[in-house]
Amino acid sequence: MTVSEENYLKVIYHLSLVSPKGVNTNAIAGMLDTKASSVTDMIKKIAEKDLVSYIKYQGVSLTEKGLYSAKMIVRKHRLWEVFLVDKLHFSWDEVHEIAEELEHIKSEKLINKLDEFLEFPDFDPHGDPIPNADGEIKKVQKKLLSEVALQIQYQCVGVKDTSVEFLQFLDKKNIALGTFITILEKEAFDETLKIEVNSKTITISNKIANNLYVQ
Repeated sequence: MTVSEENYLKVIYHLSLVSPKGVNTNAIAGMLDTKASSVTDMIKKIAEKDLVSYIKYQGVSLTEKGLYSAKMIVRKHRLWEVFLVDKLHFSWDEVHEIAEELEHIKSEKLINKLDEFLEFPDFDPHGDPIPNADGEIKKVQKKLLSEVALQIQYQCVGVKDTSVEFLQFLDKKNIALGTFITILEKEAFDETLKIEVNSKTITISNKIANNLYVQ
């Protein structure tokens, strides 16, 4: 599989999590910043390799082979992110672009050794689940901070927005995975939230709360 083909599989996988009945080719084009005609050409190529199936007006879906392949790409990406943060001490806003390159390393033995070296982590530094060597993914119950009750302590377990800007904003507010958060007040007019973080009271927007997973 080429790097481009792997990128397509990964994008289709991520989009399929919100569109399980079929992924729109325009959505794929938007994610990859390319033309719809280019997406159609690539879909035909990877369909010939039994990685995806395409039905007009229903969209693209991963085959069993394609789903496993996509999970292995995601597995490599997220394991490398753990390695970069835990062992090389990169910050969580620095690792995505580097992992984008490292995820295309072909050696299955290397990735399995990396997994063992990292003591088989279930989640990456952003709280996203890491598929194991069989493609199995650990599921956890979590909610967005914007959806939870007031005056109850929750723990941050992930972020919906993994952009550099958002992660750096969280760093400034001392919010990271494992941080305990309690919503003290919610303003009805503009939906801003007064929260307690590390014994300090701060105010955040509902947009921020809509991008923080807690349990």
